[in-house]
Amino acid sequence: MELRHLRYFCVAAEELNMTRAAARLNMAQPPLTRQINQLEEEIGTRLFERSSRGLTLTPAGQFFHEHTLQILEKVDTTVAGTRRIARNKHQLFGIGFVPSVFYGQLPLLVRGLRQKEDLELTLAELTTVQQIQALKAGRIDLGFGRLRIDDPDIEQEVLFEEPMMAALPNGHPLEGTKPTMAQLAEYPLILFPATPRPSMADSVLGMFRRRGLRVRVAQEANEMQTALGLVASDLGITLVPEQVRRLQRDGINYVYLAEKHITIPILCSRRRGEKPNEIMQAANAILAVLVENRRSGRYP
Repeated sequence: MELRHLRYFCVAAEELNMTRAAARLNMAQPPLTRQINQLEEEIGTRLFERSSRGLTLTPAGQFFHEHTLQILEKVDTTVAGTRRIARNKHQLFGIGFVPSVFYGQLPLLVRGLRQKEDLELTLAELTTVQQIQALKAGRIDLGFGRLRIDDPDIEQEVLFEEPMMAALPNGHPLEGTKPTMAQLAEYPLILFPATPRPSMADSVLGMFRRRGLRVRVAQEANEMQTALGLVASDLGITLVPEQVRRLQRDGINYVYLAEKHITIPILCSRRRGEKPNEIMQAANAILAVLVENRRSGRYP
């Protein structure tokens, strides 16, 4: 399967008429029909229903069309970015992060790197597992996550351990207290992210499980913001890293836990054995200052 097949398919899906689609593509209709037929054979299913009134997308065709548009948009963006970097002689540096990390000092790292005029900086919201894949594929250069991953091609550095807090709806019985894990286990729990797994959701479940506590999961959400919205709606409680308390949201109170040693790490992931270039050296230097600020209590 080649990119041209995807482009042919998208035009045909938009026109729902092979003659008009061929005209848009500046090609004859029979070769276009053959290309679409070959694409369907390769995928193993029909993408179009054909009738005397023209073409309609099958359910599989609709799914394929939606995702093909995303693929082509990503390719076009990548090509345009590559040309821009070549034209301006910029260096590309990618950072992946889980959302909860972005409420702390990561924006200061981004701000520091953006001072470099020859740098094209990209940011991607990714789970820790997705960061590992993106690092190995070269799509990012640094990853900031919560989950320890054993991979021979990746090295992970624990920057620091971050205390966990409970996010409670306004008026909750535990509001204003420092609850124990046993007390929290008595209330419905909201987990995030629901997918992909493993994720911080599994780390949170492990915190209860290691203490012999059973919890009732009321809801799983893919986004942290969604989970907090569910908490504000009084559907349950959730556990979040300390940095998230900076996110002031109506209807939610953050409380520290009685067990101070209940923490979750912030991990920096890099490609193992790769010699740091000038940009990576600058990122490491800024990161070292930010981590020292955190550890010494000079936390912005």
